[in-house]
Amino acid sequence: MKKKKNMDKKKAVVLFSGGKDSALALYKSVKSKKYKIIALATILPKKEDSLLFHKPDKKLLKKQAKELGLKLITQRSSVKNKGQELLDLKKLLDKIKKYDKNIEVVIIGGIKSSFQGKRFSRVAEMKGFKIHAPLWNYTSTQLWKELLQNKFKIIITKISSEGLSKDFLGKIIDKENFEELKKLSDKFKFHLDFEGGEAETAVLYMPLFKKRINIKHKIKSDGEYRHFVKGLKIL
Repeated sequence: MKKKKNMDKKKAVVLFSGGKDSALALYKSVKSKKYKIIALATILPKKEDSLLFHKPDKKLLKKQAKELGLKLITQRSSVKNKGQELLDLKKLLDKIKKYDKNIEVVIIGGIKSSFQGKRFSRVAEMKGFKIHAPLWNYTSTQLWKELLQNKFKIIITKISSEGLSKDFLGKIIDKENFEELKKLSDKFKFHLDFEGGEAETAVLYMPLFKKRINIKHKIKSDGEYRHFVKGLKIL
């Protein structure tokens, strides 16, 4: 009976940046027992600012994949424009098909960005995949509630918004820090889920990890409101 249930699961790959949204999408998809996760797939933009993709730290990304026990499939992107980024996404999907032609589903961590979601869906369908977005239409409160309840350890790795201090960089977002973020969001009107590009995150622990990741880092600033975690080292 167990074998039959496993055979009924759809083979899937997670479009994984190492941030909170894609990590929670992965976790929820595993918990649903509807998908067999075959691999993680990641676009690696050359520049900090991408229209469609989060820029992960490659060393941390490899460590996350190791802790999850999953194959990591990557594709570099020049980030010249959104057209080029979509071509790079097509290349990534081709690599996924080459890795396992029986993968049917691409899981994404999108919440409400129709700009991103429509483009991902169109490209995936062209390549014969279905899109699964388990966080679609989540509120910011709902998103953070699930992350904190499930003991995700999340740090902010990039800030691009008025009202967000660089002091948040590299700190684990716990319930206390979240309440502070919530107050700042109300005051400065940035999206608490960061879907407007106000910040980027990285997950140092989630329930599917073998063990927590520990890091050391430096901070680089580029103007008054732009700050980044740089020189990241895995301990």
